[in-house]
Amino acid sequence: MSHMGSCFCGAVELEVDGAPAAMGYCHCRSCRSWSGGPVNAFSLWPPQAVRLTRGEQHVASFHKTPFSRRRFCARCGGHLMTEHPTIGLVDVFVATIPTLDFAPAVHVNYAETVLPVRDGLPKLKDFPKELGGSGEVVRE
Repeated sequence: MSHMGSCFCGAVELEVDGAPAAMGYCHCRSCRSWSGGPVNAFSLWPPQAVRLTRGEQHVASFHKTPFSRRRFCARCGGHLMTEHPTIGLVDVFVATIPTLDFAPAVHVNYAETVLPVRDGLPKLKDFPKELGGSGEVVRE
């Protein structure tokens, strides 16, 4: 299955193929600041499953840390994705791909939360062990 998405103004379009490797919420300060919200909904994809289909000349990027390369539309500022080269995954903003059936399974970086969420999903202090985190679960 494929999903199409675009930036806020529509100048940049992207497509994702298949199913995401993971979906959930990130509570870290960087994601909160970047998304402009108290929590960021993510969908992680293998890089080969994500491609720009239109407007690549309008795509700009910002590197705050080596872990994240944030990509956005230079015309409207609309967020597109965050490449995570150290873990080999691309986070495509859930709101960017409206036909994706968002099924979150985890909260990451919950130790930094500013919005407690009581939804029964696992709340990880940082990241899962397989992605270099502690894998430690935080109590709700």
